Amino acid sequence: MESVERVEHPRVERIPSARQFTEFCTAWGKRLPGPRVMGWTVTAVFFVLYTVVSVLRNDRMLNAGYDLGIFEQAIRAYAHGQAPIVELKGPGFNLLGDHFHPILALIAPVYRLFPGGVTLLVVQAALMALACYPLTRWAHRAVGPVTGLVVGCALGASWGIAAGVAKDFHEICFAVPLLAFSVTALGQRRWRTAAAWALPLLLVKEDLGLTLAAVGAYIAWQGLRERRADPTARRGTTWLGIAVVILGAAGTAVEILVLLPAMNPRGGFDYWQQMSDGPSSPGGLVGLASLGLHLFWPPMKWLLLFMLAAPTAFFAVRSPLTLLCVPTLAWRLLAGNEHYWQPNFHYNAILMPLVFAGLIDVLHRRKDLLPARRRRKVLAFCAAFTAVTAAVYPLHDLVLPWTWRTPDHVRTAQRLLDRIPDGETVASSNRLAPMLTGRTTVSLVCFGTGPDPAAPTGLPADPPRWVVSDRNDPTVKTPCPVARTKHMLDLYRAHGYLTVAEEDGITLLRKP
Repeated sequence: MESVERVEHPRVERIPSARQFTEFCTAWGKRLPGPRVMGWTVTAVFFVLYTVVSVLRNDRMLNAGYDLGIFEQAIRAYAHGQAPIVELKGPGFNLLGDHFHPILALIAPVYRLFPGGVTLLVVQAALMALACYPLTRWAHRAVGPVTGLVVGCALGASWGIAAGVAKDFHEICFAVPLLAFSVTALGQRRWRTAAAWALPLLLVKEDLGLTLAAVGAYIAWQGLRERRADPTARRGTTWLGIAVVILGAAGTAVEILVLLPAMNPRGGFDYWQQMSDGPSSPGGLVGLASLGLHLFWPPMKWLLLFMLAAPTAFFAVRSPLTLLCVPTLAWRLLAGNEHYWQPNFHYNAILMPLVFAGLIDVLHRRKDLLPARRRRKVLAFCAAFTAVTAAVYPLHDLVLPWTWRTPDHVRTAQRLLDRIPDGETVASSNRLAPMLTGRTTVSLVCFGTGPDPAAPTGLPADPPRWVVSDRNDPTVKTPCPVARTKHMLDLYRAHGYLTVAEEDGITLLRKP
């Protein structure tokens, strides 16, 4: 009888089934901490990341007088019990006549203890990171620990917040956590808490009263829905929403039409011009068509809208909470300033909590739309998109070797600026200004006398003791064009200012 030779076939690895993957995610989720611990952990991690990134960029002279120097001068004045006079905006310029942000006075005690621009960057990092806490905790409780972790990290690393936290300082860092707490309360149907968190927006910036009004409109709408479902329900929710709408709209109107012009040296609101540079056409259907065309043109506006929807796999747009973005987006898209449309400025930071709140709302309330398997795909897409944008936006600085080195040009600038004694008056170029605002009185080198200080015909009425200008400053269009800076340097020299040093493109002059 012939023997039969056994043929062994190679083993084929079984691909894990969807059920096995679900079991793995469930087991992994059980190892994750609770909502509070996870929320504070994510917040702490991003606070450290934001602080390191922003301080390293500041040490490489990537911030500027516009805007870090401006806000430091204002907060320095608050810290000494004075009005926020900002010489970088012009002689005797009260910054409350530029934008309405009295909430900045809250930073004054911290600045008094730790004076310097870095203090502002650390405070901004803390406020931006704080937005992760309520949304992470809400996602954890409403959907699950894995969702809480993904949403918290995606929000913290989102392109809008990364762009806002990495460059200079801006008052909207207060609005980001306020909106995060407010929209979380809206999602949890805690109407009074949502209104209370949103009310301080009136003190952050004049346009945010419209966002406050949008919060009120959402509350009123939910109140009407409750009444429709149960006619015996109390009307308090609706009336609360209406009151918030009126307060928000009236607050913005008073700030723009009364308070800002009262404190502005020119007696008006400086940003009307940027809004009037938008669509201008006759009324009727032609006017509406022109308005619609301008609202979504040029294509950069479409890119902005895509970047806002993509981090949540485009599912956030299915939540009414995302409509809270409309007031901010409306004035930005209608304005004539192209910086408002681009996805690389700080204006987008306040939209990130609203977008991710919309995602949590959909995941929680629309289980018919997102069953478990599809939910995992959405979260995977969110994580992937966040990873891709993190490689493009400033958080990637942490893994670049040259981020941790101080350029020779920065060392030269610091050495030359150290020759200026504390307490002096200095006319500086834009990038050098924040290196001086903590210890001197700084104005822009291109400012002087004439009908418009920004288009000078002579030296300032009160000439500075020192003048310093960096020919390598990349901000060559605003606020100091190259030709105007050169003109002013020639004027200073013609009036007897002596050249103290001229090295690596940096010129240091001193009044004799």
